[in-house]
Amino acid sequence: MHLYPPRYGPEWGSGGIFGLTYHRGVLYYTVAMEAEAHFIHDDGFTETYRFQGLGPGPASGGDTYNAVDVVDDEIFFGGWVHNPALYKGKTGGSGEIDFRNKYSHIHVYSVAEHSVKLLWSESIHDEYKWAGEVSQITYDPVNDRLLIGRADGHVNLGIYSLPRRGGRVEKVSETPGLKGALFLDYACFDMQPNWLRGVDGIQCVDLVSGQLVKYSVESWSRISVDGGGVEMRGSGYGISAYTRYLHFFRGGVLVGNPVEPWIDEPRFMRLFDFGRNPYAPQRSNALVLGGGILAPFNAYTHGFLHGYKEGDNVLAKHLNTVVGPSVLVYITPPQARIVMALGARVTSMAKRGGEILVGYSTTPNLGGRDASPLDAGVKGITIVSEESLLSASPPPVVFRVYGWMVEGNYFGGIPLSGYREPRLVIDSKRGNRLTIYHYDAGLPPDIIEESSLSLGEGRSTVDLKGYWGIVSFRLEEADPSAKIYIILN
Repeated sequence: MHLYPPRYGPEWGSGGIFGLTYHRGVLYYTVAMEAEAHFIHDDGFTETYRFQGLGPGPASGGDTYNAVDVVDDEIFFGGWVHNPALYKGKTGGSGEIDFRNKYSHIHVYSVAEHSVKLLWSESIHDEYKWAGEVSQITYDPVNDRLLIGRADGHVNLGIYSLPRRGGRVEKVSETPGLKGALFLDYACFDMQPNWLRGVDGIQCVDLVSGQLVKYSVESWSRISVDGGGVEMRGSGYGISAYTRYLHFFRGGVLVGNPVEPWIDEPRFMRLFDFGRNPYAPQRSNALVLGGGILAPFNAYTHGFLHGYKEGDNVLAKHLNTVVGPSVLVYITPPQARIVMALGARVTSMAKRGGEILVGYSTTPNLGGRDASPLDAGVKGITIVSEESLLSASPPPVVFRVYGWMVEGNYFGGIPLSGYREPRLVIDSKRGNRLTIYHYDAGLPPDIIEESSLSLGEGRSTVDLKGYWGIVSFRLEEADPSAKIYIILN
């Protein structure tokens, strides 16, 4: 399909193809940071909306979290937009954005009328701060309203409601929530009061009574399948299946019943956790496919080159190290298997007939003083056959992890299903002891076995053929100089 090279769109780094949705013969997506919403009808009619309802342009942004839902013949899409975009220029090799024209927004597209309407927008018109972006739109079919997640911003964060036909927004929860999904007769969102720390639990709105139910995680290690904690839990996406709510974030997934934890207490299952590295399911979305869950994990979601203070170079080293390819994981409890490896950041997915559309960007969302007048990435859409994806053998994959990245913490969470010769290779200047945690993706997920072995100085190869589920690891002593390869073939 279409390929979008770097074009004018002042912001940090790159956006991607967001909001991919196929509904009633219309394919919708937004190209960010260019702020272009595309509507492509099966009959050949196409329309591009450049957010002129918010200002004179040129605009930038659009959406970077997949804020979209559909009702009847309407497509509701939201996010944030600079209109007109104000680029302040570079100083000492680093750039900045002026946020005075940054708007949070919700629009609706009528499939029948081929028209776009602005339902709601908000801006605080501040040079350095902005109102909470719209990162999640969940339709409430009981009350015919939109529930809105907002956690990226400085003011007006939390969960809000908006009548489907437009009107005044009302705050439902004070706690910032970035992503979520319907779960039974609730609408659930993460709780992320501190974006640096990430997800602290789940908040759910009872669609019948309006009551807000909160589930807070007091100890991540206590509910962890492998017994280890998890840091930097930046929110990814939520999805509901098997009468459980699953919330993916950097480090893994929280799965269970957050409304009635005494029935099925949520458990933390580690998946693709590489310490402070930004390998994560962030800025993407999951799909229900064949009754299972197709979940992307991205190689390079966030980074920065020009920091604000002296210590930023340490964080930049963690963020800018690419440990492996992006992967699509297909979860059918108690199994999870890698079905596709991609060299780009997966920003959104949609199902169209027997096809899976995968939106991507080659460049991460940057930060610090990395603003530029254009989107720095190449963006596009890859089309994959649903049949080939579900029947595919797992692709060969290599992850390269450094000791300074994981220190003495738990890491990994690698699905081994379908691999015949998986192994772990460690280069170290000293001996150590490695513990391997073997668990499944059942409901609830459960530990299968735990084993330990001694590692000598130099190169050690650990055969993983005896493990068929998911494996995570922990070195007894932190070894910053260690180089670890997880080889799947």
